[in-house]
Amino acid sequence: MERNELIASLKATAVEMRKTALTMIHAAQSGHPGGSLSAADIMTALYFSEMNVRPEEPKWADRDRFVLSKGHVCPIQYSALSLRGFIPSECVFTLRKHGSILQGHPDMKCCSGIDISTGSLGQGFSCAVGMALAGKRDGKGYKTYCLVGDGECNEGQIWEAAQTASKYRLDGLTVIVDNNNLQNDGSCDDIMPTGDLGAKFAAFGFDVFPCDGHDMGDLLAAFDGVRASRGNGKPKCVVAKTVKGRGVSFMENVAGWHGMAPNDEQYRQAIAEIEGGLK
Repeated sequence: MERNELIASLKATAVEMRKTALTMIHAAQSGHPGGSLSAADIMTALYFSEMNVRPEEPKWADRDRFVLSKGHVCPIQYSALSLRGFIPSECVFTLRKHGSILQGHPDMKCCSGIDISTGSLGQGFSCAVGMALAGKRDGKGYKTYCLVGDGECNEGQIWEAAQTASKYRLDGLTVIVDNNNLQNDGSCDDIMPTGDLGAKFAAFGFDVFPCDGHDMGDLLAAFDGVRASRGNGKPKCVVAKTVKGRGVSFMENVAGWHGMAPNDEQYRQAIAEIEGGLK
């Protein structure tokens, strides 16, 4: 597939990703739409272009690993797993229900395609570092990707993991920062300023690739840079500038939509805006 065709295909998939995530949150009347929407393009690029995975063989030993460290935005990962063929599409309507494979945070014991259970912020990145270290020591060629939030970078464990990744020269590890500048209680600048996250990860020994997290071409170029720099012993960081609630006018840049489900009218408007504005 040519580059322009790939970008067009991924953009169309990202629309479906957003619609699916909002549908499951609306059906559950519970969940986290803001961060799910900000991460939609990143997750689309990972699951439908970058990562080497086999939906028919989810525990394939040589698969690339993915850790959703900001586990509360699992609706967007579940959307990817559904559209990629890991889980049945009808599961979308069971989010957060008793006995469902789609729990409120990713559960590796319940849902196919989840490499590690996450939810407590900061801990997922440590798990990803461990996966990357195991792969290096075992001589495996798989790559490890981890999505963290900028608010999550308030956690000291993020930086302990970053030090470890640098010490052990884990150049098969890529952390992606969903840099939307909002967290549960307000802006990152007001709650606990994160500063220049790219500069911070660089100071910890990472190769850093900034990009527009909603421009599919720019995202792919960042991952091209990641691939081209492997072999130099430095872990990688993609700092993706995003908008919380991206694609839905009344959700964009509104901290209140961090963890609130839309009502029926809001859901219909959101789906119409996503279909009409992000093609």
